[in-house]
Amino acid sequence: MVEIKKQFPEGFLWGGATAANQVEGGFDLDGKGLSTADMVKFVPKEERGGGHALDVTSAEIEEILAGKSKARFPKRDGVDFYHRYKEDIALFAEMGFKTFRLSFNWARIFPNGDDLTPNEVGLEFYDNVIDELLKYGIEPLVTLSHYETPLGLTQKYNGWASREVIDHYVRYAETVMTRYKDKVKYWLTFNEINIIAISPYTGGGVVVDRVENPLEVSYQAAHHQFVASSKVVKLGHEINPDFEIGCMLARMETYPATNNPDDILLAQHQNQMNLFFTDVQVSGYYPGFIKRYFAENDITIKMEDGDLELLKNYPVDYLSFSYYMTLSVSADPNRDQTGGNFMGGVKNEYLESSDWGWQIDPKGLRVTLNGLYDRYQVPLFIVENGLGAYDTVEADGAIHDPYRIDYLRKHIEQMAEAIADGVDLIGYTSWGPIDLISASTSEMSKRYGFIYVDQDDEGNGTLARSRKDSFFWYKKVIETNGEDLA
Repeated sequence: MVEIKKQFPEGFLWGGATAANQVEGGFDLDGKGLSTADMVKFVPKEERGGGHALDVTSAEIEEILAGKSKARFPKRDGVDFYHRYKEDIALFAEMGFKTFRLSFNWARIFPNGDDLTPNEVGLEFYDNVIDELLKYGIEPLVTLSHYETPLGLTQKYNGWASREVIDHYVRYAETVMTRYKDKVKYWLTFNEINIIAISPYTGGGVVVDRVENPLEVSYQAAHHQFVASSKVVKLGHEINPDFEIGCMLARMETYPATNNPDDILLAQHQNQMNLFFTDVQVSGYYPGFIKRYFAENDITIKMEDGDLELLKNYPVDYLSFSYYMTLSVSADPNRDQTGGNFMGGVKNEYLESSDWGWQIDPKGLRVTLNGLYDRYQVPLFIVENGLGAYDTVEADGAIHDPYRIDYLRKHIEQMAEAIADGVDLIGYTSWGPIDLISASTSEMSKRYGFIYVDQDDEGNGTLARSRKDSFFWYKKVIETNGEDLA
């Protein structure tokens, strides 16, 4: 039997990923405008029943803007990357990062979203961050829109529900792509673009109480983002033909709970609805199954002449995605349910779960990688993967997190298997290399990082940074290009 080498390619992009609204802070400094993320309040776990705290109503926005809300807004403060980026990037460099995925906060650059000229001070901040990364030889991977639409666009247009937002986004993209054309090679147009169909406010700044048919509007907003993405792919390649511009999907690989054909059809449907977004952005067309779904749900998507040609002619260069878990579905309504990343499902008896009830499925990552590569035949990039868990600081200051190391080790092993299967995988940025504010719950106690940040759910703490055991483990993984996972 021929031995199959399971190794990562030379130049593999190891690193970590964050989002501006979860790490930066400085929400009202240096001319930055408010974003939709700045309106998301902290809701204690016991009040939200362990679920998410994502969407914001019109009444809540008005209350906040009038100064009448007594809530806390953790994403406004993040973990103060705005002032501590040099310290944090030095720690990333110590681990040996080849790349760092960050997002630009659109409202830091165009405070209202539709401004005609950018905020120079905001741009200077990103100048400094990118130069700091390049100083250490770390490749920036920039997400243009990561769960924060400028609030001005939500108030004026109801976010991506309006086609008018496309031109404002393209202006923003042109501004930063031109400015960083010789410094940034890798770009992502939208983070987890499919979340707009689950939480229109999170994914597109759409306040659902302002529309009659939220389901229809969420897919209309997605269409506007598809068009905007293709416009930016076209524009970006004109600015620098060497740009690599990708899309990003929250991949929710779904299994049938049993061999019952009803379960199999349900799982197939769930996977199709998830992959619809990459069918459009990678393959450049609206597939037949989504047309049936629209017809059965009385959804009409308004398109302009040339939209479909644009999508076909300007697909993305690569497909990136987040992977935290898999889901299982059943046609039996009596099956036990479990939680997940924006979506849940029925419990899979073969899998363990995290502190937050997310089912841990390393082999599902190999399934996902093979499935995506078989379907699209474009380079893949895992830009989020990690374990949210409670960490304990010992009396001597040490943070022992073998559970995180075990989670990451098993997933990286499956990445190597997928590469041996023939999958073209170009990089891996673990989610939250530094502890940050949770996207879905605004908690701090749900920690992902290799770097511990001294801050609790109430915002108390020194913000001091310290290395966890996983910090030294990941450093070794990168040094050996994935050979040493012990």
